This record gives sequence, structure tokens and C-alpha cells, in this order.
Amino acid sequence: MKRSLIFLYGVVSYALFFATFLYSIGFIGNIGVPKSIDSAPILKPWASLAIDLGLLSLFALQHSGMARPTFKRWLTRFVPPQAERSTYVLMSTICLALLMCFWAPLGGVIWNVTSRGGVWTLTGLYFASWGLLLYATFLLNHFELFGLRQSYDAFMDRVTPPLEFRTPALYRLIRHPINTGWLGIVWFTPTMTVTHLVFAALSTAYIFVGIKLEERDLEAAHPEYTQYKAKVPALLPSPTRRLRADSAVQGA
Repeated sequence: MKRSLIFLYGVVSYALFFATFLYSIGFIGNIGVPKSIDSAPILKPWASLAIDLGLLSLFALQHSGMARPTFKRWLTRFVPPQAERSTYVLMSTICLALLMCFWAPLGGVIWNVTSRGGVWTLTGLYFASWGLLLYATFLLNHFELFGLRQSYDAFMDRVTPPLEFRTPALYRLIRHPINTGWLGIVWFTPTMTVTHLVFAALSTAYIFVGIKLEERDLEAAHPEYTQYKAKVPALLPSPTRRLRADSAVQGA
């Protein structure tokens, strides 16, 4: 029964995440959803800004705090280790859903691209950024990243092996293609409002802080990561820096 419950918990957590993920595409892109990032303002600007800062801070603290090894060790005192990742995914989903539900638009326009070519280009780059993010998760292990593999292994009564340090495909060009995708998602828009700018700027700041924290943990868990970090740029490909197959770091 316990194994079945862990598996069901993992499946439900993933299903909720995926539904929220799909809604967030419309929310950030102002496409086909009842409430989006640039819906009509209903509160005074100072109140909207305070709410949005609080929502973004909640998401950042949860998303980064629960990813730290110390917190994971504490959490597994109360939940089975196979359910730890699903719990992280579920809490991230809840925080993202709260952000989209209670987001308070500010209005105001920073730029507005009206030409058909410009709109199509920026919209195409927006969707391409989502594609990059999703593709990068599959390059590692999408189902392990979102807790399904661990919950399935629990159901099959087998131990999930620890993650190995690997550098597949895009990871030989940049260290953090998922974050590169997020940067494209928040910045590629035909209409940049004050609301969207707040979201994009704070998301960008969080990404850079998150990279520092993540890489500190990676270097502690995988000594070869330091060499990899020296060879491969973080977010944008470089014509002079990449990890070639014949010069891969040990263990990659």
C-alpha cells in the first residue's frame, strides 16, 4: 500500500505540474487564458507592486530553498526519500499557481512592437524558449527531474541510482540551458509592460542567484563539475568555449 501511495502521489504531483506548466505558457504570453500577466489593473500601483514582489519572493524562496541538500535531508525525515522530489514539484506547482492566481497587473507600456514581422519573430522566440526549456529537461532525465522515476521505482520496490554527472548535447555548449530557456520566456514579448518588466527583471535576478547556489551544490557533489564550469559558459554559447567529445571532463 505504501509503495502504491508513493507512486500515486508522484503521478498526481506531475499531472498538476504539467497542467500548471501549460497554463503558464498562456499566462506569460497573454495567450488564451482568462487571466494573464498583462490583464487589466484593478489595484493601485503600489499595492499591485507589493503583491507581485511578495508572490515572486515566495516562489524564489521555495524553489531555491527546497532544492538545497540540507533541506532535502531534513524533509526526508518526514516523507519517504522516493517522494522527496515529487514533494518539491508539488510545492513548486502550488507556488506558481498562487503567483498566477493572485498576480496584480500594473499596466504601463515600455515597448510595443506592432509590425507583423516583429510580432511573429518575438512570439516565435517566446515559444522556442519554452521548447528549449522542455528539451533540456529530457536531455538530463525529465521523469527523474519531476519525481516520476523515483515514485515508479518505489512502486517496483527498487532503489533509484544516484544521478551521474553527464553533459549531453546542449550541455556541451552551455551549462544551464533550462535557465537560458527561462530568460527567453520572460524577455521575448512584442509588448513589454511595466508589469512584465517587473516579472522579467526579478526572474532574471533569481536565475543568476539560483545558478550560484546550484553550482555550489554541484561542485560539492561532483568534483569534476569545477573543470566543466571552466570549459563551458553558463547561459550563452561561445565560439571559443565548448566541451568537445574528445576533451570531456572525467565522469561526464
